[in-house]
Amino acid sequence: MLDTVIKNGRIIDGTGNPWFFGSIGMKDGIITHVGSVDVESKEVIDAKGQIVSPGFIDGHSHSDLLVLNDPQMDIKLQQGVTTEVVGNCGLAPAPFVSKHGTLLKEYVEPIIGDTPWEWPWETVEDYMRELTKAHISENVSTYVAHGAVRIAVMGFDNRPPTNQEMKEMKGILENGMQAGAIGLSIGLLYSPGRYSTKEELAELCSVLPKYNGILSTHIRGEGNNLIPSIKEVIWIAEKSGISLHISHLKAAGKRNWGSVSEALSLIEDARARGMDITCDVYPYDAGSTSLTTLLPPWSLEGGIPACLERIRDTFLRNKIKKEVSEEQDDWDNLVVSTGWDNVVISSITKNTQFEGMSILEISQLIGKAPIDTALDLLLEEDGNIAIVYYHMSSEDVEQVIKWDKSIVISDSLGCQTGKPHPRTFGTFPRLFAKYVRENHVLSLEQAVRKVTSFPVQRFKLGKRGLLVPGYHADITVFDYHTINDTATYQKPVQYPEGISYVLVNGIKAIDHKRNLRTSNGEMIKAATQLCSCQHLHI
Repeated sequence: MLDTVIKNGRIIDGTGNPWFFGSIGMKDGIITHVGSVDVESKEVIDAKGQIVSPGFIDGHSHSDLLVLNDPQMDIKLQQGVTTEVVGNCGLAPAPFVSKHGTLLKEYVEPIIGDTPWEWPWETVEDYMRELTKAHISENVSTYVAHGAVRIAVMGFDNRPPTNQEMKEMKGILENGMQAGAIGLSIGLLYSPGRYSTKEELAELCSVLPKYNGILSTHIRGEGNNLIPSIKEVIWIAEKSGISLHISHLKAAGKRNWGSVSEALSLIEDARARGMDITCDVYPYDAGSTSLTTLLPPWSLEGGIPACLERIRDTFLRNKIKKEVSEEQDDWDNLVVSTGWDNVVISSITKNTQFEGMSILEISQLIGKAPIDTALDLLLEEDGNIAIVYYHMSSEDVEQVIKWDKSIVISDSLGCQTGKPHPRTFGTFPRLFAKYVRENHVLSLEQAVRKVTSFPVQRFKLGKRGLLVPGYHADITVFDYHTINDTATYQKPVQYPEGISYVLVNGIKAIDHKRNLRTSNGEMIKAATQLCSCQHLHI
């Protein structure tokens, strides 16, 4: 006898092939039958002609701490998500070394949030063990995050590592890969990641080939420096002989709109040379990050406390103000390309009355220049401010979504206070409502592939992402005609419509918006065996 059968569904198996009518049978968390099921079952779910799909994979999120604070993860399960990949952009809570513990927490808090309890881990393996113990309701996989590694060894020093420091960083990465991490993530927009040269990163990445690990990168610049930044990470991947995944590919700032075409051409040219490169994209034309990201890189040397001291220093404050007001050659000035009117406070602790307001609006309200408003708020909030900034072209977003080598992700932050980016609550229903049903950018089958089998293949998540016998029974049932994201920039904390059932490892987790609190998720570990394949160095 089977555990569960889903009958009368329009099955989209994740391959990209056309849907077909049929049933899905499962037992002990594994799919046993696809198509026709003539075996008795303890439970039968009637899909009533709705879409039966593999559970959605959020291949890029910042839920590293959120999943521990809230193991039920309604935020993602309600969207049909059954698996998340964390540790992105070089930002993660591990490794956590007491010597630099405060620096790490202040570094990651605006992006991944914090916990009301002390972190009980030191290594990436320790963190993964905590996830296993937490009775999570979705599956989770993680990278080793370069920023956290560099802080553990070097703090926020803006200099090359010594030979000993490089050895220590390699050791941390190797231990993380042996524990089951899927690769290394780097965030070259963020300090201290931005202090690393391409040569340093290529040396660190030399650890990855024997574990068949992937390099995921938030590139150094997504505005004026988009093309040089992509060339830089391609060089690193070629030098190291590794696979490359470019995070949230975009062209930031109106003057750069349209340059994603050149970026995609660069990637295609590299693939033609034999390189393994892909990217991901979120289906919105606004991004979200920390307010400190808009400051000059030098101002963040030594971490957030040192940055705040510089803001208090009259001479250095004036230097920051001057640089933020002008285009820069060596770093992307998102203020100039975006404008203070498009920088909106999404999360703030003390001055909550400003949530949902732009820096320009706040400045007009309190009678200060926008840059002084931003700097004074950083001082009042101890540097912990998250923002939403409107800086992308909808046409560019559509172009990247349509590209057959892109994966659709949320890039959702772990900080849920205030007015978070609506992608936190609506990414995956939005993909099907806006880009499939309304705008016809993708077919239904193409969209399912981009959030199921493709990310599973890319991130080596095992037997998931396809509706075939022998695979894990992570399944989402949704109504194609009514699926819709209800989260908006003004009211982002709203669950979507049209998701009927979500099963995680064969157990029903969502039943028509009701979270059944089954806690049936798993910590997904990449294979730890050394890779015997030969890597081509070009």
